[in-house]
Amino acid sequence: MSSTPFSARARRLGLRLSARVALAALLATGGVALAEACTRLVYHGAGDTVVTARSMDWKSEIATNLWVMPRGMERSGEAGPNSLKWTSKYGSVIASGYDVSTTDGVNEEGLAVNLLWLAESEYPEMTGDRPGLTIAAWGQYVLDNFASVAEAVAALEAEPFTLVTDSVPGEERLTTLHLSMSDASGDSAIVEYIEGRQVIHHNRRYTVMTNSPTFDEQLALAEYWRGIGGTVFLPGTNRAADRFARASFYVEAIPRPEDPNRAIASVFSVIRNVSVPFGITTPDQPNISSTRWRTVVDHQRLLYFFESALTPNTFWVDLKQLDFAKGAPVRKLDLGPDQQHIYSGNATASFVEAEPFRFLGLPE
Repeated sequence: MSSTPFSARARRLGLRLSARVALAALLATGGVALAEACTRLVYHGAGDTVVTARSMDWKSEIATNLWVMPRGMERSGEAGPNSLKWTSKYGSVIASGYDVSTTDGVNEEGLAVNLLWLAESEYPEMTGDRPGLTIAAWGQYVLDNFASVAEAVAALEAEPFTLVTDSVPGEERLTTLHLSMSDASGDSAIVEYIEGRQVIHHNRRYTVMTNSPTFDEQLALAEYWRGIGGTVFLPGTNRAADRFARASFYVEAIPRPEDPNRAIASVFSVIRNVSVPFGITTPDQPNISSTRWRTVVDHQRLLYFFESALTPNTFWVDLKQLDFAKGAPVRKLDLGPDQQHIYSGNATASFVEAEPFRFLGLPE
């Protein structure tokens, strides 16, 4: 039998695949080398199971600790004299960044927030027509005030504040972030500031978010890769769009077991798949980010899992065992430099009373 027809077809298939890969690579990078990287995904499992996972990828130590925030805390937007004021309605467990910001967390109603880097962010100018809110407290504002994604979206659409950014601690560049929300019903939303305007993407189908490009372009990339099919080809680099493609495929491909512990294991396997090896370096990207830690939220059981890249154990916090009552103390779980303190299993009892940190912002 002649091999010519098969060889010709293989060459045509190879050319088509190469063209698709080249297009995807162009769309994914936009010609920009990305330094900061994170991934967030939401898993809809059997019954009412909803699990949210994220990786925190950063080029240097981000000084993260875990904090318990009770109800009734008086808050300031830390944005100068015209700062937003509120009192926390819901208690929460959060992961801090540099102990000056809320970067991740879940409240007692099962609403979770994740903040990820987005270089394209442009925030509005502070004109005085609305009170200001520091970007360091953006996630905490959501956790403090809302029980669901729908409730948060309805409030944020009215734009009750002007978001004010500041420099990354120890650096001269401005902090540029977008925020994702997910809740116990499986609902999901992404909030971005593009060209100075707030843009909200709200749909339970929006289960994956990475960094650049903006979320509307991420959705276009998802359609592109869906057409190829994850069993045929998946991009394998640590760039944001490639991680988006892998997370989108795997979060749908993993099984839907009745056992919630097996669901957690499957979700951890996906977020690890899209993590960046610790200490990795590339010649043309000397500041490429490593995954420093991962969190997983079980929205129904109100469990907050934490995994450091530099410790052998995964541990969890059980929100049902915490005192969130008004007047209860703020508590802290000291994770140590590079999150190297070792905890295992249920670490809820290891939190100790502590003075709350102050959000990075402007003096009032």
